[in-house]
Amino acid sequence: MDSDALKRAAAEAAVALVQSGMAVGLGTGSTAYYAIAALIRRVREERLHIVAIATSERSAAQAREGGLQLTDFAHHPRLDLTIDGADEIMRGTLHLLKGAGGALLREKIVASASNRLAIIADQSKLVDQLGVVAQVPVEVVRFGWETTAERVSRLAEPRLRLGPDGGPYRTDGGNYILDCTCGAIADPAALEAALARIVGVVESGLFIGMADVAFVAGPDGVARLGSSAAA
Repeated sequence: MDSDALKRAAAEAAVALVQSGMAVGLGTGSTAYYAIAALIRRVREERLHIVAIATSERSAAQAREGGLQLTDFAHHPRLDLTIDGADEIMRGTLHLLKGAGGALLREKIVASASNRLAIIADQSKLVDQLGVVAQVPVEVVRFGWETTAERVSRLAEPRLRLGPDGGPYRTDGGNYILDCTCGAIADPAALEAALARIVGVVESGLFIGMADVAFVAGPDGVARLGSSAAA
């Protein structure tokens, strides 16, 4: 199976968790795209009644075009389930690295407001330690980003993310992203806390202890993995 087929299989397994009447968080990225597509199909074919909150403008556009009813936190302060992808998934703990798609702040807000966070990925995203393959994205305020980056550099090697036009990439919230090379992260929770203490840092792509279940697709099918805290 190619990468797209694996992503689609993981997405469809997670979307099976959705029940009529739920408020659902929609992730961002190539794998989340397949989850939104599968959810649109289920709503149409099974006449499910759900509402959704998207983690990015592009996911919102996909959902809206597919006929999903979007809502907001004023009407639904708690979500039943969020389905999202990840750049790395740490075996056993299900600690995550996310944010390659640039939506890490909204993704963490939505995940924090969800009763369950289901992660979907192909098996290449499973790692023994975070930071081995992926960089840690750190969203920072545009004003004074240079001095923020200097402080971040005491913890990792930051590089300003650039957009297609060659200028600084801007998130949906108008912030910049520093992609930080860390190598294998010995203590992800400590690094997340240290980054959060830096003035100018809005959020990091370290999602520690947030995922409840992960659907990981490989050549032999989709494995359902639970964290040490939840199955």
